[in-house]
Amino acid sequence: MLRLTLTRKLFLALATLLAVLLLTFAAFSILGLQRGLGAYVAEIELSRMDWLVQRLVRHHAAQGGWDRLRTEPSLWPRLLRGNDSVDGDGAVPADPRLPPWYSPGGDAPPGGRPDPRPLLYGPPPFGGGPDVFGGAPPPRMPEGMLLHRLAVFDAHDTQVAGARIDLEKAARVPLKLQGRRIGSLALAPIESLESEADRAFLARQRGLVAVAALGGLLLALGLSWWMARRWLTPIDELAHAAQRIARGQLQTRVAAQGSDELAALGRTFNHMAERLDRIEASRRAWLADVSHELRTPLAAMRAEIEALQDGVRSFDDRTALRLHRQIMRLGQLVDDLRSSMQEGDAAAHERASVYPLSVLREAVAAMQDRFAQAGLTLELLGMDAAPGTRPPPVLEGDSRRLHQAFMNLLENTLRYTHAGGRLRIEAHVEGSIGSAQRLVLDFDDSAPGVAPDELPRLFERLFRGESSRNRDSGGSGLGLSICRAIVEAHGGVIDAADSPLGGLRIRLTLPLK
Repeated sequence: MLRLTLTRKLFLALATLLAVLLLTFAAFSILGLQRGLGAYVAEIELSRMDWLVQRLVRHHAAQGGWDRLRTEPSLWPRLLRGNDSVDGDGAVPADPRLPPWYSPGGDAPPGGRPDPRPLLYGPPPFGGGPDVFGGAPPPRMPEGMLLHRLAVFDAHDTQVAGARIDLEKAARVPLKLQGRRIGSLALAPIESLESEADRAFLARQRGLVAVAALGGLLLALGLSWWMARRWLTPIDELAHAAQRIARGQLQTRVAAQGSDELAALGRTFNHMAERLDRIEASRRAWLADVSHELRTPLAAMRAEIEALQDGVRSFDDRTALRLHRQIMRLGQLVDDLRSSMQEGDAAAHERASVYPLSVLREAVAAMQDRFAQAGLTLELLGMDAAPGTRPPPVLEGDSRRLHQAFMNLLENTLRYTHAGGRLRIEAHVEGSIGSAQRLVLDFDDSAPGVAPDELPRLFERLFRGESSRNRDSGGSGLGLSICRAIVEAHGGVIDAADSPLGGLRIRLTLPLK
């Protein structure tokens, strides 16, 4: 059994909808043609009855209204035949627009005899005489074909004479006398078209509508298939790509072209896959770095113990001190790894009101002597009174963890900045009093700097730059990672950029209480 995929379902839905719409349109077109053809023919027939319109207007003018036509039922057929006297002397006034042979009682046309009744459809076309009809009198339509469909109505749409017809469905032409509407001549549409010509015309039109509907249906099917593939092929590709990602093929990418939502979804998927790939690569590198960091103190301890076992060295205070130093280094590394892994509110153990500038000043005081020994200058700006705050800024957090973060930043500068350089710490508050405020701390040190491509990775665990700030002069590569975990635990943001002093700028943004 054929599996109904999403593409096939969409194709069937669109094709069914378009087919129903086309068939409905074709059916209504044929029905409208059948019902509207009679009204159209009536409009054409009525447009050729100007002679009757003029005769009715002259009758209304001569009689002063429709009373005579309303009260004498036999007058209406005589008006159609043209042998009724409307001027009182038994003669129908001649219409100056008609040729002499057309008026009743007029001279016979050359080579023929006068027609006792005018054409029901008015004068012959082209204004010609009998030569137009091959020397014979002009043809006339039997009056019975129109008498049951023709009627006269007064100015108030009240029937005066003629057949009982529905005025709303009938074709009408107004009767006007000196610019004033005096009534209307109405012709009802043909109820059924039974002539061969009518049936042939309807058959041709139905055929054209059927061909158009069939062509539209084929086009709709093709369009439905194209749209289904165009819309859902990217989704199928995303599904297969997601399966490959789940199997560990993190290099999988999808084609994302265009600017619609599906293209945006494809680009988002590619970004996710790229990020997962980077995370996996970082995880592997992190494991390798952790293994290397742990191997160094373990190797030193192993060498010391093996030397003791072989009798190369004797166990004395110096040996115990070396072993203790390696154990402490190993313990510090494990603590740093654990601290860098803490995220969110779990990193802030004790929540209380903290004065961050006071904590920072304590950290600076603790590191002052080491900076002096290294030949580095410390410069503090905005520490005593941050602009726009009275009293000093306060935040909710853990003062011990904040102190650890500040110490790590100071230690980072102390390790990497060249002798004779300086560190400038500037504090200021962003935001107006009474609204959400943020404390911004900028740590700017002097040369050496960090390569631009390494700036985004400074806060990764165990990452150390490959230039001046490397393993030989640096620590384990966890200090800035720990700072990020602490700052984010306090709802803040930490980022790195080039310093105007030629080194590195670390900016901390902490939300105030």
